Amino acid sequence: MTATVAVAEAAAVVEINVSDVVFRQELYPDFRHSPAIVQRYAEDLECMPPIVVNQYNELIDGWHRWTAHKSRNAETIRVIVMHTASDARFLELAVELNAKHGFQFSLENRQDMARKIYQMTPVRERAETKKRLALKFSVSERSINSWLSNIDKDQKAKRDRQIFELWLSCHTLQEIAERLEIPLRTVADQVDVFCEFGNLSEFAKSYANHANDFEPQIYDFWLHSDESEFDSEDILDQLLYAHTQPFDIVLDPFAGNGSTIDICKKRFRRYFVSDLKPVVAREHEIRQHNLTAGIPKLPRWQDVKLVYLDPPKWMQAKTTDTQNLANLPLEPFNKTISSSITKLAAKLSAGAHIALVISPSQWFAPGRQYTDHFPDLACAVKLPIVERIQAPYESQQCTPQMVEWAKLNRQCLVLSREIIIWECK
Repeated sequence: MTATVAVAEAAAVVEINVSDVVFRQELYPDFRHSPAIVQRYAEDLECMPPIVVNQYNELIDGWHRWTAHKSRNAETIRVIVMHTASDARFLELAVELNAKHGFQFSLENRQDMARKIYQMTPVRERAETKKRLALKFSVSERSINSWLSNIDKDQKAKRDRQIFELWLSCHTLQEIAERLEIPLRTVADQVDVFCEFGNLSEFAKSYANHANDFEPQIYDFWLHSDESEFDSEDILDQLLYAHTQPFDIVLDPFAGNGSTIDICKKRFRRYFVSDLKPVVAREHEIRQHNLTAGIPKLPRWQDVKLVYLDPPKWMQAKTTDTQNLANLPLEPFNKTISSSITKLAAKLSAGAHIALVISPSQWFAPGRQYTDHFPDLACAVKLPIVERIQAPYESQQCTPQMVEWAKLNRQCLVLSREIIIWECK
């Protein structure tokens, strides 16, 4: 008799309503009902040993005895209550008790139950669980390892993907180890594998090198071949192509809807993205940070090769939130951007680039006054400008109200948008 069964048989017996017993078929081992056994038990209920349930009255052992009580319309049933901390422990106990009182398990049954228990078990507890399963099913640990090998392979592949995704998003090795509850050495070894570009598949390399789904721009005026405008992903993709290599880090403190994440994953660039108010759908991927309070803290500034700044348009927010860059008066707006660029440049290695996407303000400005931010920014930032690119908006972004205002006031609406690129020295 095992220790667990001994405890079960020695535990206090109580009565509960038959209707209160909960049967979870997905967790009950080797469920094969026998009408003959139910009938035999129903004829002699008074002699039946108690069934076993957990703290939630979920049936662990005794389906035929419980069913016999139901067939006799019995109101109560004797039970032993055993605490189960998880579904995995529930199933382990059910297997153990069923093996003593129920049908004998076939080899296929034992393999299925072992896999089910193992899949439910947290990764950190699986080594110990293998030893327990070998004892429960009276097989060697070598047999258990064979039964569970596919699960281990799938789990390792999933773990490696998680490590890679967290590493791409610039989590430290320690943060990854703690989040996935795995040894730091395991994370470090796997990251060493990722860092080798040659370990990527040829398909992945083609995307990392911009050989797929990409048309490089060779002029300083960016429009698609159909004359449609470049969106934020298009702009960033061109910048990645020109100024980064696979696994370089890209910093984006105005992450918006997270398009930087998507394009960096596609091109195998690491990324550190943040925003004042991350969108709810991606708040698990976008860090919360307000650039007006200072530059974000990165673990490895030396690996940052591109800072991508696409701030909100001045006066666009029109709220009372003084933390929002767009709500600042003109001078603090320009100063915050220029001082942030200067502070970032001081952190970056020589040869890194800072790209700013900026448009003259008009529609949201007081009195619709045209305001060009470039002269003030160019004077304030003491870095060489290596490129100044035009990437205009399409006229379709202008509403009928804006068009009517332009006609009435004989003014041109702003469609110009510039990408200013500084190089760190």
